[in-house]
Amino acid sequence: MKNLIYLCLLAVVVSACGVNKQFKQTKAFEKCKYEIKSADSLYLANINVLEAFRSGNFDIVKSPRLVLALLRKNVPLEGNIHLEIKNPSPDLAAIRQFEYKLLIKDQEIANGFIDQTISVPPNGGQTVVPIKINSNIYGFLSDNGTQRAILDFLDGNSSNKKSILTIKIRPTIGLGNKEIKYPGYITINKEITRSILL
Repeated sequence: MKNLIYLCLLAVVVSACGVNKQFKQTKAFEKCKYEIKSADSLYLANINVLEAFRSGNFDIVKSPRLVLALLRKNVPLEGNIHLEIKNPSPDLAAIRQFEYKLLIKDQEIANGFIDQTISVPPNGGQTVVPIKINSNIYGFLSDNGTQRAILDFLDGNSSNKKSILTIKIRPTIGLGNKEIKYPGYITINKEITRSILL
């Protein structure tokens, strides 16, 4: 009986240590510096946005595909954003998996779930995480002010046009066979220019 009690207490202590370690690693993750390094395979209403920008002679705003997509209320946005994470803290920053949301002008354009462990070594270590976008952004574009701001960002000759991209990350912490969602989101606000797409 004593052995059983001892084993139960040991399991509780080990479990608590594991949770504390995960919380510490998640807290370190929260203190990391984030940078959007690049975007690729970016398609808006099946238009290759990167190719359109690089060609320099394609007006995405006047594209029949985009106009048709808006009329159908189905404007697919697909692509990958590469998020560089740098860890300035003396602790390992790590999460097992996380939910994410992408917002422009405080309006959600995409969300998803990444089911992989991400570790960033301490003292300046870094890693790059690809975040996949795949959503219908008609609801987002149906607001005239937001639509104009986004289309202005995508259109034009200047690569210095700016917008604010917000990435919200909500890590999951493992407790035995259970998964506990981190209380709240880690919010990353980054100013982006069209040059990130070129």
